[in-house]
Amino acid sequence: MVGTMIKISIKNLSVNYSDGTESLKNVSMDIIENNVNVLFGPSGSGKSTLLRTLNRLNDLADVKNMDGQVIFNNENILDTEINVNELRRKIGIVFSRPITLPLTIYENISYGLEMAGIKRRSVLDEKVEQALKKATLWDEVFDRLHDPANAISGGQQQRLCIARVLALEPDVLLLDEPTSALDPISTSKIEILLQELKNSITILLVPHNIQQAARTTDRAIFLLQGEVVEMAEGKEIFLNPKNAKTQEYIEGRFG
Repeated sequence: MVGTMIKISIKNLSVNYSDGTESLKNVSMDIIENNVNVLFGPSGSGKSTLLRTLNRLNDLADVKNMDGQVIFNNENILDTEINVNELRRKIGIVFSRPITLPLTIYENISYGLEMAGIKRRSVLDEKVEQALKKATLWDEVFDRLHDPANAISGGQQQRLCIARVLALEPDVLLLDEPTSALDPISTSKIEILLQELKNSITILLVPHNIQQAARTTDRAIFLLQGEVVEMAEGKEIFLNPKNAKTQEYIEGRFG
């Protein structure tokens, strides 16, 4: 792993939905700073619920109860007193399909910055450029900034969504199957991007498939039916899993 500093500590987290579904069951794990932390497992194992909990998007879902703690910057982000808007700037999220705003490429990034209080055009110009460069998109769109965002390719739109989050200078980037709708070339670009970004940001990735998990991971956590089965350094868990269920899933025997 790149480092061993804990960025987020999840302690005994359980999430139950109003329909009776128990999505997470007493989950405890540490998200390691400046690593690509990969959260993998079959559909329905609770991966997306965990990401949505870290970003407080579950506030908008039909959750019956939530127990446990999520410690970030020495605070439990599940506390009702937490400023959720500020939290979402510090822990950003990107979903499986690119969700661009019905605005220009430039405005897709500047909009969030303006909502955060930045109004000066020269500062906006600089931050938009920096974010696009971080997302390895600047060289492809620098002369198209005022074109509609939906005029660029799907892979470019996904990197634009990543740039939009990066513009707010988050500490953590959550990615929920960010390449599931993309072609292999676009997928490769985003995987390379993650390796560059982890030098300055902590990443929690739900991968598109087990091969992507193995390619990208520094630290891996295997979830099954809402529970943590195994977590270890990425290479170790994919080459020498300790739990039989982990091995079976990696070998494609279920899921």
